[in-house]
Amino acid sequence: MLTEMKLKIEEEKNTIEVLPEECIANILLLTSPVDSCKFSIVSKDFCSASESDIVWDHFLPSDLISIISESQSGSSLLATSPSKKSLYLTLSDNPIIVDNGKKSFQLEKQSGKKIYMLSARDLSIAWGDTPCHWEWITLPESRFQEVARLHIVNWFEIYGKIHSHVLSSNTQYAAFVVYKMINPHNFNPHGVGSIPVELTIDKFEDRICTKEVWLDPNYDKELDDELLGLESPKLRSDGWLEVEIGEFNSSLQDEVFQIGVVEIRNPHTKCGFILEGIEIRPKN
Repeated sequence: MLTEMKLKIEEEKNTIEVLPEECIANILLLTSPVDSCKFSIVSKDFCSASESDIVWDHFLPSDLISIISESQSGSSLLATSPSKKSLYLTLSDNPIIVDNGKKSFQLEKQSGKKIYMLSARDLSIAWGDTPCHWEWITLPESRFQEVARLHIVNWFEIYGKIHSHVLSSNTQYAAFVVYKMINPHNFNPHGVGSIPVELTIDKFEDRICTKEVWLDPNYDKELDDELLGLESPKLRSDGWLEVEIGEFNSSLQDEVFQIGVVEIRNPHTKCGFILEGIEIRPKN
């Protein structure tokens, strides 16, 4: 029995080895970027096909050129990438700035789905153009030219919008607010993180999700038994904090999603917050 199985495996291997590279490439088009890389160890022909531009061009968004051609770094990337696979890996490891500096774009490495971050400048911030309330500053650790530093407000309200047609279609997305706390190692009783903040996502005028979270990772939740269990932020690999706002699905129809970070019910002043943006990426 074992001998028969070995013979069958050998026959299948020989069959695979005689497939033309174009045929193998067409097979790989039905897989994912991760699977295509795994198949490269099957044989030399599979390895060659898994590196081909035909395969990796399929994994890249069909509208990629229109997305990044207006970006100086994007145009340079298109011109200098030695292969489609190299272009794919670069875009998955390094976000590029698009839309006149207002957004960043990259690919999710496992799937090739689109990821956008709306910069603070691309968001609607209550009192955002009033210097005594918000200040626009430059931080070397930010991907954007400017971020918004909160001095003091009573009315804390941030909104962003994204059209579903710019995202990967039929994909479950999650939105995250990306920020820093000023004096991050010390809890500020007057900071915006000392009060639960409401996070919302609306589709047209219908609210599809809402929840309350803590923005300050150092807040002692045991101080308020009523508020135990609220979500806290997580530290990102780029050094910023993030907390999930909610989820939505990008359908084939063009829909507008409005994403909000709001605290307007508590009359106390809020401070101690730096906003980089809102990231929208596929939900893992």
